[in-house]
Amino acid sequence: MSEKLVGYAYLALAMFVVGSTVVASKIIGSDLPAFTATALRFAIAFPCFLILMCVTGTRLPKLGKRDWFLLVLQAGAGSVGYTTLLIAGMHLTSAADASVIIGTLPIVSAAIAIAVLGERPHASLLLAVLLAGAGVLSIAVREDGSGNAGQHSLLGNALIFAAIVCEALFILLNKRLKTAIPPLALSTIMTGLGLALSILPALFEMAWQTPVSNKAIWAVIYYAIVPTVAGFLLWYAGAAKVSGSEAALFTALAPVSAAVLAVVVLGETISASQITGITCVLLAIGGMALLGNGRPVFLKRPKISPQRHGDTETPR
Repeated sequence: MSEKLVGYAYLALAMFVVGSTVVASKIIGSDLPAFTATALRFAIAFPCFLILMCVTGTRLPKLGKRDWFLLVLQAGAGSVGYTTLLIAGMHLTSAADASVIIGTLPIVSAAIAIAVLGERPHASLLLAVLLAGAGVLSIAVREDGSGNAGQHSLLGNALIFAAIVCEALFILLNKRLKTAIPPLALSTIMTGLGLALSILPALFEMAWQTPVSNKAIWAVIYYAIVPTVAGFLLWYAGAAKVSGSEAALFTALAPVSAAVLAVVVLGETISASQITGITCVLLAIGGMALLGNGRPVFLKRPKISPQRHGDTETPR
């Protein structure tokens, strides 16, 4: 198996676990306030990343005040903002709705990779991005009375979309850092700062005054260990082998994963339009993988440092 196909496999697995955060957030949001759940998530994940840094010998580079300011903004947007908004939105809306909204991220991510990284994608890659986008839009088309469990809340959907905006803001801020930070060190910083930024608002929620189900606690533990830590390892193992725009395309698998898990775990039903959307996304990914083994996917590849290559999106 070629190195690029191995990278595709890692990215696909990473996006599968990222999609599962929608289901985890749905379970968490039914019992735990958003900031409390976010603080617990980072309190569990932060020591894991510290251990990984010690084991791998990863060191934090010397950073200036400007970079630290950008890192705090990143943590506020991509770590705390994304998680709290996702959990708050999932308390109001269905996992099927959320899977559609998070599907808008691959197109935005690909556009950012092209604009910021200076990549000039081949027409075949643009076609794959459009196909993935068509699949995501197809998931959005649901017939009345489709039987999906959960509410269809305008406010909930708006909160989910705001979470995606935070994710895009994280990506933009990351490209403004003057110092290249190793991915493991960056994720450690994000979880540490995320914990610091979320713990005070969590105290004001006073979650200890209300009973919390074991299911919600286990969902937080899952969110911290699997999508956050394992998702990071899978994503960067794959992103190191492909270009930024190729990696961005794989984010289309997140809504597919979310939709499938909504059926399996939450008991929501999936419509024919959603099946069509999943098919389109899988065709886009498969077509890109085949083209990547033949003719070039990019007309020109820019020079990017190893630490920054392919970091268009980090599972959080």
